Amino acid sequence: MLLARACITAITAISLFTATAAAAPTAGGFDNGSFESPVLSARTFKVLYAGESIGPWQITSGAADLIGTGFWQATDGGQSVDLNAGEPATVAQTFTTVPGEAYTVTYSLAGNPAATPRIKTGKVLVDGQSVQEFSFDTTGKSFGAMGYVSQRLAFIARADTTTLAFASTTPSTPGGPVIDNVRVQRCNCGS
Repeated sequence: MLLARACITAITAISLFTATAAAAPTAGGFDNGSFESPVLSARTFKVLYAGESIGPWQITSGAADLIGTGFWQATDGGQSVDLNAGEPATVAQTFTTVPGEAYTVTYSLAGNPAATPRIKTGKVLVDGQSVQEFSFDTTGKSFGAMGYVSQRLAFIARADTTTLAFASTTPSTPGGPVIDNVRVQRCNCGS
């Protein structure tokens, strides 16, 4: 019942998704939501600039850090992405969708605890439209205990492909919001 109501809400407008999602098909072509490819050496990171990629993810502005296994805690697999590598970055992936269908996006959010400011901010965009703003307080967090929180939103596909993007709005700093475990699923409204 909650899932059906959440899907109805998503169908009427782009909105936050507040119910627990049942198993649903993954969006066509969406991949590397945990940033596991390319694989980095343990305990290292790589700075990537606009025009470079992390598998199917494109760095569309600024600079981001791909964080390797063991550098700090990840929520799925071993790698994650810091959306500030000296300047705010945007990372985006385009995947296949069915126009008019509802999709849910879940992701894990933290922040680089080694850099100021303590509060890391950013936003999620769907086809260039901001659909969710986020912030994360790194106070008391560490590389071994990042304090990830789960985030969720929903959108209605408007075309055969959709572009999902995560953008830092944290001012220029060597450490910003951290994302991991991004998942996109078609909303199963019949459950």
